[in-house]
Amino acid sequence: MRPGNRRHARKMSLPNSTAPVPPLTIAITGGIASGKSEACRLFAGHGIAVADADVIARQLVARGQPALAAIVARFGAHVLNADGELDRAALRQRVFADEVARRDLEAILHPRIRDGLRQACVTATGTYVIAAIPLLAEGGGRAAYPWLDRIVVVDVMPETQIRRLLARDGGSLEQAQRILAAQTSREARLAIADDVLDNDGTPAELARQVTALHQHYLQLAAMARADRG
Repeated sequence: MRPGNRRHARKMSLPNSTAPVPPLTIAITGGIASGKSEACRLFAGHGIAVADADVIARQLVARGQPALAAIVARFGAHVLNADGELDRAALRQRVFADEVARRDLEAILHPRIRDGLRQACVTATGTYVIAAIPLLAEGGGRAAYPWLDRIVVVDVMPETQIRRLLARDGGSLEQAQRILAAQTSREARLAIADDVLDNDGTPAELARQVTALHQHYLQLAAMARADRG
């Protein structure tokens, strides 16, 4: 674990809610096969609410949702399956090697995901809340999510990512390398990090780092509550 600068938590309030609002919102991000989901699971094991951008994205493209209609209008009905639901594989194939198409898809989804994620974080209860945002760096970083208090990057060597990606999804080495190349660079992710979880080691090592960060965030949340009170 590599904690970064100690920024104080921003004050938050919900005037029409009686539920306690978490005083601290922490984003978790990282490249593909870096271990983001496992890090979120470990934080959840400490009783922390996790708002997941991937879950929100799936809800947004459900049948009948405006985002799905916008995707069909841009990419055509062939991105739907026989049941009228999004064919993720077809859409992924359409945008994977087409920069313009990928940016168009991001323009449809990213603002909606940001809105849904913020609402999920603001309405969560607990000491602090985790926002799982895999494409945080690609989606504008801190400037696009000004309501985040801290950003945690789950960091691994590219060789580790490729090994885990092949073990998880199969495919060829060349395909795995293309997937990594399509994402933002490791350096760009680390540049927006307040804290870093090194995940080139064992699951037990990751768990120890998460526990240490959890304790740190409890302290920051207590400071934020004192400032708010």
